[in-house]
Amino acid sequence: MTLDNKAETYNDKVVMQFAIMTVVWGVVGMLVGVIIAAQLYWPSLNFDLPWFSFGRLRPLHTNAVIFAFGGCALFATSLYVVQRTCHVRLISDKLAAFVFWGWQAVIVLAAITLPLGYTQSKEYAELAWPIDVLITLVWVAYGWIFFGTIAKRRVKHIFVANWFYGAYIIAVALLHIVNSLAMPAGLWHSYPVYSGAVDAMVQWWYGHNAVGFFLTAGFLGMMYYFVPRQANRPIYSYRLSIVHFWALIAVYMWAGPHHLHYTALPDWVQSVGMVFSLILLAPSWGGAINGIMTLSGAWHKLRTDPIIKFLVVAISFYMMSTFEGPMMSIKTVNALSHYTDWTIGHVHSGALGWVAMISIGSIYMLIPRCLGLKEMASVKMIDQHFWVHTIGVVLYTVSMWIAGIYQGLMARAANDDGTLTYAFAEIVEFNYPYYLVRLLGGVLVIIGMVLMSVNTVRTFRMARGLTESPVIPPAAEKHA
Repeated sequence: MTLDNKAETYNDKVVMQFAIMTVVWGVVGMLVGVIIAAQLYWPSLNFDLPWFSFGRLRPLHTNAVIFAFGGCALFATSLYVVQRTCHVRLISDKLAAFVFWGWQAVIVLAAITLPLGYTQSKEYAELAWPIDVLITLVWVAYGWIFFGTIAKRRVKHIFVANWFYGAYIIAVALLHIVNSLAMPAGLWHSYPVYSGAVDAMVQWWYGHNAVGFFLTAGFLGMMYYFVPRQANRPIYSYRLSIVHFWALIAVYMWAGPHHLHYTALPDWVQSVGMVFSLILLAPSWGGAINGIMTLSGAWHKLRTDPIIKFLVVAISFYMMSTFEGPMMSIKTVNALSHYTDWTIGHVHSGALGWVAMISIGSIYMLIPRCLGLKEMASVKMIDQHFWVHTIGVVLYTVSMWIAGIYQGLMARAANDDGTLTYAFAEIVEFNYPYYLVRLLGGVLVIIGMVLMSVNTVRTFRMARGLTESPVIPPAAEKHA
């Protein structure tokens, strides 16, 4: 099948481009994370270079793993899934190319400006206003491609994975535009249109919903497509998937204030954030159970299929993170956990456990299918990647949970006369061995990504180039 026969083939070129860059940016972003983890244990590793300091590299790390690694995984899988479930080619190949190159330009600009210190100082929204404008243009084009492809679908039904992908696209657009509103005061400098507590509230409405929609809804789209596909089983409950979708969409938007407990934010707003965070436990676990139960009758595949291992353990981490998050939003618990490494452990349990593992599993599925192969070059290397990554995540999160809880307890400990029992320097000293364990966990994760890179290169050499798949007529496919 020729690549220019657009009426009969899927556009897998853009899918593969994003899949490759998922692996590339995964290595880069996690490597930066390992560097800054090492700096926390050996502060001299910043070499007295401003652009190599923890304060400059930390936002580079978060942007690289969330928007470069995670973003490319979302682009790759969503554009793959929407074509297969709608049985049509993407609505525009040129627009798809613009989305790919535009997003890579955003990432490269971030990699240049953040170490140089150009930042808006907003969590997950640090990038300067010209880059925000470019993000908006790329995102509008992405939405046009995605929803345009759904509009010309050859089946009446819209598969549930596309509901989650569509919600993430719309919500992220809304969040990005509202939170990034600013008054430019130069090429790389601007002032936010909000001030004080309002600015904080808007920022964490954005910040938590970046987690809720970019790092949850989009990746649930992956779960609802790739888990049934790899298990060769239908979704356990289609009805539950729809309830999961609408409950998640209705509740998530209101949970952001739990990041601002014991601040200048009105107390009732903090309480609203806490209550909605607790309610979130129900739809989150409902969806996770739906994903796990999809493997009913296929559990034996865990013995031989490492991709299934990635997907199942990812859902398990999703369950743990979505239990831990609501618990940490309770004010009395938050009084202990806030401003400690417990929060860091929680974030990385979700990021490395849920987001990274569901992405890695999906990309391992997607690459050989787009290359006309049955599987990756080395299934053994996938299994090695799984174990190295899993051990790394456990070391990372457990060390931060222990360190964080002790930090909270030490910071609130008081003597009989009311003075603090521990000085801040003593708390920092206590963290040292746990920071070393965290570094070891990060090193294992990056080793896993290197294994993935080698396996990907070997797979491409086996395939000798992209083979775009013919569009399958709806009646010929048993499962969406």
